[in-house]
Amino acid sequence: MRYSLWNDRIVLDEEVIIDRQDRGYQFGDGIYEVIKVYDGEVFTLSEHLDRFYRSAEKIKLVIPYSKDKLIRLLRDLVQKNNLATGHIYLQITRGISPRQHHFPENSKPVLVANVQVNPRPLANFENGVKATMVEDIRWLRCDIKTLNLLGPVLAKQEAYENGCYEAILHRDGVVTEGASSNVHGILDGVLYTHPVNNLILNGITRNVMLACANEIGLTVKEHAFTLEQLKDMTEVIVTSTTSEITPVIEIDGHIVGTGKPGEWTRKLQKQFNATIAAVVRV
Repeated sequence: MRYSLWNDRIVLDEEVIIDRQDRGYQFGDGIYEVIKVYDGEVFTLSEHLDRFYRSAEKIKLVIPYSKDKLIRLLRDLVQKNNLATGHIYLQITRGISPRQHHFPENSKPVLVANVQVNPRPLANFENGVKATMVEDIRWLRCDIKTLNLLGPVLAKQEAYENGCYEAILHRDGVVTEGASSNVHGILDGVLYTHPVNNLILNGITRNVMLACANEIGLTVKEHAFTLEQLKDMTEVIVTSTTSEITPVIEIDGHIVGTGKPGEWTRKLQKQFNATIAAVVRV
């Protein structure tokens, strides 16, 4: 049996009912988080929930539960499902109401969370992945982790059709992020990453990786870079909850560096694993 969190109750999956007039279904009017679980322990849960509440505030949605209560419920959900390694998917919508564009006055937010078993993609960490460049056609509030994901879906589909793992997005030739990740380049002992603003999501794994860079003595510059500058990088990395620290070895046929994961990437991966091990048993 599998269990989900439905508002503030843990129930069997089949007991969760999504109303056809839920604003998440009709408008994408809601937010979400994907949170990693290692060996039964939830990783960076507090950081994810901080962002969850920030996203809610930005769309004027009031979450009817305290952060402490959500932490308890999500940990109970992991335990109830006996989840070892995988993910929690958490979302909240503005609720159920007759279809209208402006906010309804009396609807109650609907929260749902479930878990999924996912092994770590170790082959990608070891061998690297391919990426393709795709124009960033998303809206201008990418800092909100909204349910509106059609832009990333289209970019991911283009990557898939080109035999690539990720789409590297750009606006007027300036790299923003990946379709479902943050993008970073390394050149001459410096890691470059797009500054935090409305054009990217401030990734939780991105922040963990930046802390790892500090630990290993890798200089970080939060500067935007162009597609041409990206091609000159000797190492390219994408980071996310699901991708962790994944090296990119080829972009649209262009070989990155030596075509193999680089030395700094390996050091970052090692430090990232040490960070996980400090919290969980892996």
